[in-house]
Amino acid sequence: MRIFWVLLKKELRAFFVSPMAYIVLALVMVLNGFCLRAALSVLERGPSEGSIVTWTFHAMWFWLSYFFIFPLLTMRLFAEEKKMGTLETLFTAPVRTWQVVWSKYAASVLLYCLLWTPSALNFALVDWITAGQVEMPAGALKGSYLILFVMGLFNLAIGCFASSLTSNQIIAAVVSFTMSLLHFLGGLFISVIGRQVSESFVDIIHYIASTEHIRIFTNGLIDTRPLVYYTSFALLFLALTHQVVESRRWKP
Repeated sequence: MRIFWVLLKKELRAFFVSPMAYIVLALVMVLNGFCLRAALSVLERGPSEGSIVTWTFHAMWFWLSYFFIFPLLTMRLFAEEKKMGTLETLFTAPVRTWQVVWSKYAASVLLYCLLWTPSALNFALVDWITAGQVEMPAGALKGSYLILFVMGLFNLAIGCFASSLTSNQIIAAVVSFTMSLLHFLGGLFISVIGRQVSESFVDIIHYIASTEHIRIFTNGLIDTRPLVYYTSFALLFLALTHQVVESRRWKP
């Protein structure tokens, strides 16, 4: 485990000495600020069934920038190492492939969690300014961050896999963005078509559609199926990443 922690510190240091971490943080802060202001605008128009939490995270404007986060966080993880030729040098040290893969993935997960800290502070600020006049259900708030966390695990694993396939960061970012967006659009398509065709599609929707997962969790309901779904696929993509990196390690 000591080697893992050394590699993890190395990856975190690499994130914060480059401008990418600060660019992504600024992007997410702008996204959160816009979503919160849009949610307040909806509530100002009159009574609404949803809370400020629901309108912040379960609205189309939230998704417009959400999927840009993952390519920016993961595109350099393996692609830069391949381009610079440092991956081969790293493997001359007594390290295992899983330690390399998981340290890079863990660093991206930690940074991803850090990105959402300002949004939690935004909700606390609104609650303080309005003296609790704006309804902000604690269950909905906790559920929202829980589903964002597991969705992040899934999409970051996709980004790691995309980065391991190429030495070009731009290609890695495009592949990561495309795969995450296709998953989202596929779930959205099933959600729309399933309700029109048959109610039997509802169970499939709950497993696949990210919009449905956000809707459920922002209402304060905890469904274990999406948690298992995203975690399982995150592990699958990490296993694929491990295989890609391992094959490169022994490639002559």
